[in-house]
Amino acid sequence: MGCACVKPSTTSDDRPRTTRIRKPEPWSHTEAITRVQLNALREEFWDTAPHYGGKQEIWDALKAAAESEIQLAQAIVSSAGIIVQNPDLTLCYDERVTGAMYELPLYVLSEPTNLIPEE
Repeated sequence: MGCACVKPSTTSDDRPRTTRIRKPEPWSHTEAITRVQLNALREEFWDTAPHYGGKQEIWDALKAAAESEIQLAQAIVSSAGIIVQNPDLTLCYDERVTGAMYELPLYVLSEPTNLIPEE
């Protein structure tokens, strides 16, 4: 019987790369939008996104991260096994499923600069 040579698991090559999450850059909707309209867009996105591919639990984790403060979002993404391609969470991958890509629009991640204030 022989012995296989195995790289130690503590080398930097074996550690998953962690991208630090940050808030998205300021953005504007195509026209001024109310809070009610923004919330409707967000609801529609989260309701339909899983139908275009990927795992429901990853979509749920991304939604929780999108609605959380940066530090909590970082913990959610890390524990869910999400590879963050863009630090603002607009493009992510599932580390367990090859090719599972998740694209998030800016309107689910932050407020637009042309949000109409509530009266």
